[in-house]
Amino acid sequence: MAINRIAIGSPGEASRPDAIRAAFAEFFSMVIFVFAGQGSGMAYGKLTGDGPATPSGLVAASLSHAFALFVAVSVGANVSGGHVNPAVTFGAFIGGNITLLRAILYWIAQLLGAVVACLLLKVSTGGMETAAFSLSHGVAPWNAVVFEIVMTFGLVYTVYATAVDPKKGDIGIIAPLAIGLIVGANILVGGAFDGASMNPAVSFGPAVVSWTWTNHWVYWVGPFIGAAIAAIVYDTIFIDSNGHEPLPSSDF
Repeated sequence: MAINRIAIGSPGEASRPDAIRAAFAEFFSMVIFVFAGQGSGMAYGKLTGDGPATPSGLVAASLSHAFALFVAVSVGANVSGGHVNPAVTFGAFIGGNITLLRAILYWIAQLLGAVVACLLLKVSTGGMETAAFSLSHGVAPWNAVVFEIVMTFGLVYTVYATAVDPKKGDIGIIAPLAIGLIVGANILVGGAFDGASMNPAVSFGPAVVSWTWTNHWVYWVGPFIGAAIAAIVYDTIFIDSNGHEPLPSSDF
């Protein structure tokens, strides 16, 4: 079972060159992702004079996040695994695929990357506001938590199926694309309700720069719960089980 493989790690692990390189990869991937994703929202605000949200704006946000995450995961995959998300890192930890000490290193790098990206956006746009994630009118915090749990479950389940599962075969080639697409699709679902974060770092960066913390806990609790459930479910049913014989690559 996944939880049986949880590991703390050795005291010197965080100072190993490969761990430091992996942390830098997570930092730069997060800068790329947040700059493009958050920046697209700021560009939409500039073009519309900070007008009300529209369906076209939601589609634009979905596409920009999907494209940016596809790239961010791709460029970090060979160094750090391309997590680009503290919730994904937490899911990997729950599944025994990363030690706690390395996970903490990743979390620090991811959070710093998100903050740096938002600061760069603030400077490069001449001081435009980097809006923090917030709940829409009529959406209670626990409604948003459920949204974040379900959406992050879908994201981390996709990560496990296409990138973590040792039986993934050739499907691993499309992992960054699949991960980007599920995030884009989930934004179309949840964006109008709570912003569809699925990523605590993506919420943390704008919150720090704008110093807005209302209901911020939602964007940590929901994604971490969803990631843990996805890791346990996928690992227990599909990775621990020996009942599935993958098709030869020539069959699909």
